[in-house]
Amino acid sequence: MFILFTDTDTDITPEVARGFGYHLISMPYSIDDKEVFPYEDFDTFDGHAFYDMLRKGVMPKTSGLSPERYMEYFEPFFKEGKDVMYVHFSRAMSGTFNALNVAEKELKEKYPERKLYLIDTKGITIGSLNIVKEIGDLYLAGKTPEEITEWAKTEVDKFAIYFFAEHLNFFRRSGRVTNFAAFMGNLIGIRPIIYMGSDGMMTSCDKARGRKATLAKIMDKVEELGDHIKDHRVIIAHTDAPDVAKELGDMMLQKYGDDLRLEYVIVNPTAGSHCGPDGVGISFHAIHR
Repeated sequence: MFILFTDTDTDITPEVARGFGYHLISMPYSIDDKEVFPYEDFDTFDGHAFYDMLRKGVMPKTSGLSPERYMEYFEPFFKEGKDVMYVHFSRAMSGTFNALNVAEKELKEKYPERKLYLIDTKGITIGSLNIVKEIGDLYLAGKTPEEITEWAKTEVDKFAIYFFAEHLNFFRRSGRVTNFAAFMGNLIGIRPIIYMGSDGMMTSCDKARGRKATLAKIMDKVEELGDHIKDHRVIIAHTDAPDVAKELGDMMLQKYGDDLRLEYVIVNPTAGSHCGPDGVGISFHAIHR
């Protein structure tokens, strides 16, 4: 028997996590030096209130977890004789995985007969959520950790995410987007289009001026890269921009039909601290990222 874990940076909520059998690791953010752990310090994420704060000038900070915190999540199950599979956001994006490495080493020393399976989604927010849900489906279908790990070797790189940022100061501050400064320069009124590659990093790949042109370019990416789109979930996320998200969703339904497995989510506050408000993105099954 093995236990599933994922983290809040994947945009999953406790209710959805329970439906698949996931236990949830909370990735924190801080406002005015007060650290907040999503779904531990609050039950429901009020996305509108959070992103309204950011519009008014609040700039949250994010931080990783300690090895001890990871131990607190995993060790109770190891003690019960259960293995753990942790499906997590991109290892390349955070130093928190150094702490995870320390915890993993200690757990292996204390419980040599137990296994910790780590699956890197090489994404964040909905780029991870799509994979988390697919693995949840496999788990519910009774697949073994080895079968799921084998699936991930090829399928993780086939879930693409493309999104645009409305407020560039958040990305400038975070420094988490490669080619961002050189790509954007000092252009005014331009929305960068960003994707997450197989290296697990966010990269600027295009730009557009105006909402309609931006959504059209994202649709171009979907049409160019989409692979068996209707056999998988298409997830659209937004940072408190539901009308724009629906506009993109309507474009997808018009292109692929009303039976498209379309879902909408609001970006979690930890990842949203780096994206800023009013952005929209899409995750879909692709020939490659």
